[in-house]
Amino acid sequence: MTETIDHRTLYRLPWSLPDNAIAWLEPTKKCNLACLGCYRENDPRSHKTLEEVRHDLDVFARHRTVDGISIAGGDPLTHPQIAQIVAMVAKDGLKPIINTNGHALTEHMLASLKEAGVAGFTFHIDSRQGRPGWKQSSEAQLCELRQRFAEMVAAAGGIGCSFNATVYEDTLEEVPTILEWAQRNIDIVNTVVFIAFRSGIVGGTFDYEVAGQPVDFGALPYASTEQTPHELQSTDIVAAIRRRFPDFAPAAYLNGTDRPDSMKWLLAGRLGTRERIYGYVGPRSIELTQAVHHLKTGRYLAYSSPQTLSHGRAMLMLAPIDDRLRKTASRWLRCAAAKPSRLRERLHFQSVMVIQPIDVSAEGHQNMCDGCPDMTVFEDRLVWSCRLEEPEKFGDFVQMIPKERVEPEIDAKVREVERAHVNGSKATLA
Repeated sequence: MTETIDHRTLYRLPWSLPDNAIAWLEPTKKCNLACLGCYRENDPRSHKTLEEVRHDLDVFARHRTVDGISIAGGDPLTHPQIAQIVAMVAKDGLKPIINTNGHALTEHMLASLKEAGVAGFTFHIDSRQGRPGWKQSSEAQLCELRQRFAEMVAAAGGIGCSFNATVYEDTLEEVPTILEWAQRNIDIVNTVVFIAFRSGIVGGTFDYEVAGQPVDFGALPYASTEQTPHELQSTDIVAAIRRRFPDFAPAAYLNGTDRPDSMKWLLAGRLGTRERIYGYVGPRSIELTQAVHHLKTGRYLAYSSPQTLSHGRAMLMLAPIDDRLRKTASRWLRCAAAKPSRLRERLHFQSVMVIQPIDVSAEGHQNMCDGCPDMTVFEDRLVWSCRLEEPEKFGDFVQMIPKERVEPEIDAKVREVERAHVNGSKATLA
């Protein structure tokens, strides 16, 4: 069962290709795990030099205004100069955010990265990673591992901590369990992201071409011969969350390039403590936050500091312009009236993101994320990081051409001839 969400009731995030919250830097394609949902080919010899990283950052600076840089890959912690790369980003006045599976992270490395200026970590943890010691673990059991990383980052102090997980058909119902764990750690976990699984189907209903020439789509790491029974949508994930948390309410979205009503990125923000969630912020609060930050700094906001997010009560000041925040404030005040000590408790803001990658229509149209934050550099231009393998292997993005089908009028003539034969007619197909 999916969920119906009217995009017109949400705030359309203002991010665009030249003016966005973040950019996606890939200093390496090397990784120390093999995730089922990965879209990058593992290459242990792919570490970029600091000069090449500097060049990529200069391309971003030339083409894209951003607040933070997601340092990804591959796994960036496998790069021997990761601390220097973090320092390079920080020196540019941007927030370095490391996207990692965390497998290589040690306390010594964490201290080194903090000294270099790291602003945050986004840990990718899910049950399809082949992670040593956790191969048979469920998403619920993996919350023990998530807890270790969250506490490690919290102990270092002043560093943002986020988690993401790829969601599969058979792990969909475990999404609320991860969200429940995140609430119990709302003071040290700032963001939780759920990404709907996608794979490209080889031998399906499409031919694959680049500039009119056929290409071997099966050579891509995200190609598969297995068709999933249902391609998960962001609204499926929202429906799964609402089965346990009925009041879950996204406030903002990014649409698709081909369909303006498709929910490619859904953003919800909730206020609460480890014991309870008092409610959610509405579209007006997200809009005002983005607009004011852009007016003050010239950039759209990404990755607020843990200290800022711990002052959730300040957001209640926006209640006069935000219906949803008024309900949140009212619930908090009622609870405080019943137990006055709650007036002294710290409210934390935690964001929940749901991402729906590429969708392909029956006509071969590719519905990408419009205003995608995860754009990276290829030959001095900005390209979708989730499809970087295509221009690297084929020179450009792959087009999907529906295989030839029998035209309706020809098909009708075939049926007419079949009927004629049944009736003993000598009719033939003209």
